[in-house]
Amino acid sequence: MTEYFVAALDQGTTSSRCMVFDRHGRMVSIAQRVHQQYFPGPGQVEHDAEQIWRMVCTIMPEAIADAGIDARQVVALGLTNQRETTVIWDRHTGRPVHRAIVWQDVRTADIVKTIARDIDAVDVTARTGLPLSTYFSGPRLRWLFEQNPSLRRPAERGDILFGTMDSWLLWNLTGGVDGGVHATDVTNASRTLLMNLETLDWDDKMLAIFDIPRSMLPQIRPTLGNFGTTQEPIEGIAVAAVIGDQQAALFGQTAFDAGAAKCTLGTGSFLLYNTGAEVVQSRHGLISTVAYAIDGEAPVYALEGSIAVAGALVDWCRTTLGFIDTSPEIETVANTVTDNGGCYIVPAFSGLLAPYWDNAAQGLVVGLTGYTSRGHLARAILEAVAFQVCDVVEAMNSDAGLSARSLAVDGGMTSNNLLMQTVANLLGVPVVRPMMTETVALGAAYAAGLSAAYWPDMAVLRRNWQRAAEWLPAIDDSRRTLELAHWHDAVRLTSEWGRARR
Repeated sequence: MTEYFVAALDQGTTSSRCMVFDRHGRMVSIAQRVHQQYFPGPGQVEHDAEQIWRMVCTIMPEAIADAGIDARQVVALGLTNQRETTVIWDRHTGRPVHRAIVWQDVRTADIVKTIARDIDAVDVTARTGLPLSTYFSGPRLRWLFEQNPSLRRPAERGDILFGTMDSWLLWNLTGGVDGGVHATDVTNASRTLLMNLETLDWDDKMLAIFDIPRSMLPQIRPTLGNFGTTQEPIEGIAVAAVIGDQQAALFGQTAFDAGAAKCTLGTGSFLLYNTGAEVVQSRHGLISTVAYAIDGEAPVYALEGSIAVAGALVDWCRTTLGFIDTSPEIETVANTVTDNGGCYIVPAFSGLLAPYWDNAAQGLVVGLTGYTSRGHLARAILEAVAFQVCDVVEAMNSDAGLSARSLAVDGGMTSNNLLMQTVANLLGVPVVRPMMTETVALGAAYAAGLSAAYWPDMAVLRRNWQRAAEWLPAIDDSRRTLELAHWHDAVRLTSEWGRARR
């Protein structure tokens, strides 16, 4: 009897991966390629969207071949992606007209500052669920028009198209210049500052604020549904789900019920808390977003705490400073000491996101003395990630009106045992990692498989979840309180330094 599978295309901040999964949610194969990062100026980060598409054309056939199967055995493809990264391209040539501007980029700070003087920020948040910030796509699109005004007329005609990375890849997968589908899903659209969180459609007032023509925007669709059929690089696979990467991780953790949460630790770190059918407006620095929507059903919403720099801090120490040779080495170096030696690092490379939302903040290292060693710095790097996670969990607890009893984690950084133990210590609750840590790709596969009736219901997916590891708190409350106080002092200095430099 022929066996069938589901594939997931995971287009991330540093690499693109294609994975094939079986009915038990087990990964059968994976193909991955790293793409180039461009830093044209301070606070600016770009990707080559064409390079990413070429890599997708390589990894999809490779993953299917490595699985030892025929493409006809793949019943559905789920597409997941870095979310706020902005691409604009020519409908007729298929060529981007500018490098993709990445979610970490802060070049739109002046635009955001100017707009903030003329609008009601409370109204913006009520409409979109988001604060006015450089983090989201809308300000980047306005920046592109300001830099190249000649783009406006073809954009108004629909000859220049806008999308986040999901839309760019979907358009190419389904035919590109020969009738490619120009669409996005509600999870990605909810990260643009342009979608109304209640209507799940582009908001005319927000389009007017950023002066963006509706004609260039993708159609907003439910997360689980029909997004067309692939033409390239493999013909005939149904694209059955499109979902932003962090919402995909929530799906992969099977956090389908209101009150369930997860924390992904990758390039950045992202905590999502399922709020069910209710849009909850945070009072403590989180954002409201769409968790997912199934075609024909009411959407499910979430609160999110977004951290810009987590694994990116380790990568920066490796690639820019030459501090370590490989990313896993950071744990080995940090374990040469028992504490941070009084050193704290706040990695505000792109300002601070949740729960502070401070575009002006700039990174600082504080507490350096002659005693500070390489080991202390390595430990401070890992602690910087843990402190930020603690901040967003505390915000979530405050919004929910209760304290989390444990934290479910996933992502590449969860292989770092010292980091996971530090998170447990600072939160004072157990930290739990599932057997399958690549929950972003798994979640995209789950969404596509449900959409295509490969799996009958969510209960089947829940039964696939298995615990792999657990870390319990190992410090007392007085030390926890002291460490958090020192961290918050460092964050305050980061904000003051950023404002003094402006």
